[in-house]
Amino acid sequence: MKVLVDADIVAFKAAAAVERPIDWGDGLWSLHAYEHEGRDAVTAYLKGVEAKLGECEFHLFLTSSTNWRKDVLPTYKENRTNTRRPLLLGSLRNWMLNELGALLVDRLEGDDLLGIQATDDPENSIIVSEDKDMNTIPALVFNPAKDDAPRLISEFEADKYHMLQTLTGDKTDNYDGCPSIGPVTAAKILDGLTSTVDMWEAVVAAYAKKKLSEEVALTQARVARILRTADYNKETGEVILWTPPTS
Repeated sequence: MKVLVDADIVAFKAAAAVERPIDWGDGLWSLHAYEHEGRDAVTAYLKGVEAKLGECEFHLFLTSSTNWRKDVLPTYKENRTNTRRPLLLGSLRNWMLNELGALLVDRLEGDDLLGIQATDDPENSIIVSEDKDMNTIPALVFNPAKDDAPRLISEFEADKYHMLQTLTGDKTDNYDGCPSIGPVTAAKILDGLTSTVDMWEAVVAAYAKKKLSEEVALTQARVARILRTADYNKETGEVILWTPPTS
């Protein structure tokens, strides 16, 4: 079984965990981190996963500095521009690429790579991630911070969560969704619907009530979509934008 790891989260958590502040006196502070401690923290995270899942064939995935979603919504993740990153984040990412065989593909997020790989070989893949966006991928998913065992997300469940995200948006990623609709209201809008066609019609109707067009809803749906194998042409590197189902 291939264990597909959200290496963005692992690198960030490890880098943040080993930072140490020093008070030099007279109001002078500095922040430092030891590279070997960061690497040890990554290794410990992976060993912790292996302790829960058994022997693992790890495959690590990282996010590119360029992003196809910005072509759809230029303000996507713009809110993170001035956010300080942990000191060792870049170093750990490079170490993962050079020593741990992590994969990075131009214009794709690590989440996309996880979705593409997991849906390309669903019988032999487990996604390991603490990101709620993994709920939009029809696959085995394991959150080591919450789960006792991998959860199997069906295609319908994944599609429904995608529609939920389209309604609520994601402030962390800087896309708004439908104004004033939170998770509770979004769940009520989709409650009882049994097809993606019906769910999309309900989403469009919710946007229309806010005097927003289907095109606005479609933009939100496209950036909310974590790519699956059918959404990406591996030969050309082309992202195939999500289109609403018709039947």
